[in-house]
Amino acid sequence: MNGSLGRHILVELYDCNEEVLRDVVDIENYMLEAAKQADATIINSTFHHFSPFGVSGVVVIQESHLAIHTWPEYRYAAVDIYTCGSLINPWIAFDFLKEKLSAKHVSAMELLRGQLHLLPKFEYEIDKIPATNAKPVYERNVWFTERNPNIAFSVRHTGEMLFRETSQYQKVEMYDTLEYGKMLIIDGKVMTTERDEFVYHEAISHVPCLSHPKPEKVLVIGAGDGGVVTQLLKHESISKITIVEIDELVIKASRLHLPQMANSFDNPRVDLRVEDGIAFVKNAPNETYDIVLVDSTDPGGPSEGIFTEDFYRNIHRILKPNGIFTNQSESPWYNTEVYSEIFAVMNRIFGKTNCHPYLANIPTYPSGLWGFCLCSKNGLNPVKDFDVEKAKNFTLQHKLKFYNEEIHRSVFVLPNYVRELLYK
Repeated sequence: MNGSLGRHILVELYDCNEEVLRDVVDIENYMLEAAKQADATIINSTFHHFSPFGVSGVVVIQESHLAIHTWPEYRYAAVDIYTCGSLINPWIAFDFLKEKLSAKHVSAMELLRGQLHLLPKFEYEIDKIPATNAKPVYERNVWFTERNPNIAFSVRHTGEMLFRETSQYQKVEMYDTLEYGKMLIIDGKVMTTERDEFVYHEAISHVPCLSHPKPEKVLVIGAGDGGVVTQLLKHESISKITIVEIDELVIKASRLHLPQMANSFDNPRVDLRVEDGIAFVKNAPNETYDIVLVDSTDPGGPSEGIFTEDFYRNIHRILKPNGIFTNQSESPWYNTEVYSEIFAVMNRIFGKTNCHPYLANIPTYPSGLWGFCLCSKNGLNPVKDFDVEKAKNFTLQHKLKFYNEEIHRSVFVLPNYVRELLYK
């Protein structure tokens, strides 16, 4: 035992594989396997993925622990391996992790913990200590964390990566979470989940569709998960839904793991196109669509051009005279500048009296409060002009979980702080 109770290795791994350091599933699996290679008895594991960078986690073993924190942006990982007793060799775990993280340079130091010549030993009457036959039960505790500079949202998942691929536009992932079911993540941000998707998709779809007297042709930009088109297909008056999604990987991941939404792409009323939505809108004929919906990711990456005045002016152009445009407009709580700027642009294009912001509570989005904006081309008012009985009957017929005729009116009632943002 080298005259000590335990052996403690402090490890620094340099020039590691950056992709591995970002991957909470791989890191957890490697840490668990490192413990097994050293013949340790695993009790539980807890790992967190932090967006956009890094993984932090610990494997608790009967003999003590293995811990890690990664900095992908520096290709660096700090590892802490502590084993008690003489049966476990921590250097076996070290060698395994060094190989799996592809570290080109390492620094390691071993400390002998609890040096016996400094510790008096107290005698215990073993017979009086209650016996237990309980065996260690392994518990897994793996988390995804979406982190912004000042806030974070964490959700526990099974630890298995259902889908992960990177396109020329973005990184698309799918986790199986314990609280929200399957969760689609793009570039480290939550897009939708099985449990709460209905709020967003019913809010962005039915509010404009039931504000319009009779929508027939609908264009949707984005919406590659299929949630919006699933809701739009409930409207019998709609004869054609054109979906323009730039990234085929979003569709692929959703078909595999969110079929209850993505299978709607196979409906004969749906025209699914994998192409640039900005270019599609620019080249579309004048006065073509009754409704245009934009279900995009946040500003940045392939969505950058969607948040521009030129794009919105082209949408105004391709709407029929009585057309309606609705988009997701970020959070009025954390994305205040983008939120207010989108509304200002809408006002310039559609006119102040024709722009109607509304809100919905979406648990897995930053702050939980999310903004939308409905703009009409001919002055239609979504609160005063919509058919209450039609909305009521539609809700009952389709057993909607979020939308109803009262929600339709209430979502347009804005808190004072939101009014100040938009009408200052």
